[in-house]
Amino acid sequence: MKKSLLASLISLSITLPAVAAEYDFDVTLKGYQGEATSSVSYGGQIARHALHNSLKKLIKKTSTDNSDVTRVEMNTYFTSTDAGRAIIDPVSKDGFPILQTNIDELSKGKNLESSAYKGAISGWPGSLSGAEVLADMIDKANQTNAGFDAINGYDYIQLISKFTMGAVFYNKAVNHYLDEKLEAGAYPNNTPYKEGVPYTGKEHVWDEAFGYFGAPAHSLNLTPKEIVQIVKLNPEYLEKADFNKDGKVDLTSEMAYAHAYYAASIDSSGGTEYFHKIVQAFYDGRSLIKNAKGEILSEEELKQLHAYADTIKTAWQQVIAEAAFKYAGSVYRDLATLDAASQTGGDVKKAFRNYVKHWGELKGFALSLSASGQDLGATEVQLNRLIGFSPVLFGGSQVIAVDGNGEYVQSTSVSMKAYQLNMIKTQNLLGKAFSLNARLNDETANITNVLKQVDAESNSAEND
Repeated sequence: MKKSLLASLISLSITLPAVAAEYDFDVTLKGYQGEATSSVSYGGQIARHALHNSLKKLIKKTSTDNSDVTRVEMNTYFTSTDAGRAIIDPVSKDGFPILQTNIDELSKGKNLESSAYKGAISGWPGSLSGAEVLADMIDKANQTNAGFDAINGYDYIQLISKFTMGAVFYNKAVNHYLDEKLEAGAYPNNTPYKEGVPYTGKEHVWDEAFGYFGAPAHSLNLTPKEIVQIVKLNPEYLEKADFNKDGKVDLTSEMAYAHAYYAASIDSSGGTEYFHKIVQAFYDGRSLIKNAKGEILSEEELKQLHAYADTIKTAWQQVIAEAAFKYAGSVYRDLATLDAASQTGGDVKKAFRNYVKHWGELKGFALSLSASGQDLGATEVQLNRLIGFSPVLFGGSQVIAVDGNGEYVQSTSVSMKAYQLNMIKTQNLLGKAFSLNARLNDETANITNVLKQVDAESNSAEND
């Protein structure tokens, strides 16, 4: 009842516009003599989205038989800035043609590594920075088949993808462009971002943050369901994606990526309004900058712009926490399925594979919360302890560290039943710390039953 009422109240405040609204703004830079009519530019951010999507596809090709080949291919999309890299995903399919086929058509000289979070990530073994965590994951993924490490319980497809979204896109947007680069003395609005461009410093800073969120320029005309189907390249939604009606989907302005997709997906299932709340704040902030007409922003204008930025940062953080909450619930259910399969002779292999996949999604999103540059304090400490460095494996073991050679070290941990309880505690922690509303796959009501089962398990062990 409370969730339905909240969703109704939110929907009253955020509605789709009656006329077409697009994230596109005229040139306001005084003295500009070029031919450009739009001051919006975020091709570099979209190039990195395409690099991330393509890297994810490559992880699925990893094989212990050709690890050297896949290592080179993966680093081409992670560390390299070379010209000529093909877009592996998204690509055209029947009924859903895509305009660009090469990374350079989006922006030249871009990679993922240089933009990844440089701060320490305490939730992964080895005392590594965000960029180092991704490099380490990619290296270890090359030693697997299809990114799956059954020994340590890692799905590198999910771990690398979800943490790249946080360590690169979320980090750069909220920890840079919507933070120190918005300050009064940084990238002023009365000078070009750099020589020869048609946009001011503040215009471009804001646009780059929007690009990292990954929403189409015409998002305010789309529903969350439509965003989800566009990402899935559903031919039935080509007309919704193709805003300029040229018959092809432009990856820069008409496709959705990363957290924009997850915000829309959560809204579609949870009755929330994260996606449009974020996009509307981006649109309103950019309109404020446009209305300054190339002049330095006043103190009041900067204050309002920071308010829009705070709205974006809070909702974006909630989207990531909502995703972690959802997958904590999935891990809880996987553990129940594993338990049932082991007792009844069911498909334990399939259940374990799903468990590892969902844990990778949970861990990737949880690690992403640490890449904002914001001190999460006790919340981060508790999340790391509850989730651990790996899922709990058969026999109650878990990764606890890396050795001097960078190899994972396992030790006895809690039982799988106790780890189920950890997933409920994880959901409780996320829900309270980030004021979550959708709460998909909510298993918190089961805490009493699981506590009884854990207690019974402990008593049984004592009597053995």
